[in-house]
Amino acid sequence: MESAALSIEFQMSLLLFLSLAGYLLASRINQSATIGAILVGVLVGPSVLGLITYTDFVQSLAHLGAIILLFVIGFEFNIRDILDLRYGVIGLVGVIIPWIGGYATAVLFGLDFPSAVFIGTALTATSIAITANVLKEIGVLQTGAARAIIGAAVIDDILSLLVLAVATDLVVSGDVSATSVVLMLVKAVGFIVVAGAVGYFGIRKAIQRMDATPLAQKYPEFVFIFAMMVAFLYAMSASFVGLSGIIGAFLAGVALAGVELRQSKGVYEGADYFQIVFASIFFVSLGILADIRALTSDMVLFLAALTVVAIVTKVAGCGLPARLMGMCREDSLIVGFGMAPRGEVAMIVALIGLDSGLIGQSVFVVIVLMSLLTTLITPIVYRNWFFRGAYCAVE
Repeated sequence: MESAALSIEFQMSLLLFLSLAGYLLASRINQSATIGAILVGVLVGPSVLGLITYTDFVQSLAHLGAIILLFVIGFEFNIRDILDLRYGVIGLVGVIIPWIGGYATAVLFGLDFPSAVFIGTALTATSIAITANVLKEIGVLQTGAARAIIGAAVIDDILSLLVLAVATDLVVSGDVSATSVVLMLVKAVGFIVVAGAVGYFGIRKAIQRMDATPLAQKYPEFVFIFAMMVAFLYAMSASFVGLSGIIGAFLAGVALAGVELRQSKGVYEGADYFQIVFASIFFVSLGILADIRALTSDMVLFLAALTVVAIVTKVAGCGLPARLMGMCREDSLIVGFGMAPRGEVAMIVALIGLDSGLIGQSVFVVIVLMSLLTTLITPIVYRNWFFRGAYCAVE
């Protein structure tokens, strides 16, 4: 008989308890809930106590949390914010410079070609969930810098997938298939355009008509349930075409932003409470995934160098284009640091490389820890530098 300590019920209850405890603790000490949850994950994960490991069950809950989080974040944005050409430029330069920096750093430390290629690829990613959640906590999602970060991060995600496809072809076959790259680009752009149009002109109006029916009057939660179905449908559709599911959920939220309801319970309020629980699990899972025991002494220096390069190349790669396109110096730095977290995106790239046998365990651990460190930097910089006054005003 399975012991209580290993049962699914125990693991789920412990994970939820610790996730919410980290959220409350961080709020109590005037820090980001993101940092609190990640550090709780490090504490209870294999690195320290070993109470929870990154199983398929934990991974599934974490992905669910990321989907719900980005759905809620989407409510704060207009669909035009992610179609701005300026954000595309920021995203493009913010992919090229980090890839070059990551590849060069790996070569400098004597790593082989496949490892260098995948390290460069991991540095191209941006975790939209991390920065968006911090901006939401501080209450500055409506600023121009925040819109630039979210818009550029969506473009960044698409470009990172293309880079991953190219890197895999290059390392495995020694050649790059132009057809596969073009096909992925067409699918990605097509999905964003079609999903945005269907959501904004179709589903949005359908929800408003649904709200006016006697059924919505009798069951006020009816529209909220339907909206959550839309979020998961968009996430599934994005995954089907090769994009991250969180991008689909984000587009669903954008499509439903500002929808006016008369009889039904607010979709945003319900989803916001929902995401507090599951987004906390997502951030705890990042800490669980980083097993610092696997880091060898000779890789510590490489980890430090790679983390610095990861931050500097994103700040420069995204901040400079933002500055050249008319943003003030402070907003440009906000954009640069906001694009710095690699989070789960770089971890997924590392996992693909590890499962394919293209990188070793030590390189995998370095990428995971680099992702964690860059994830921790942005909330600290935002709360204690850029938005110190704004945060105190909100609190």
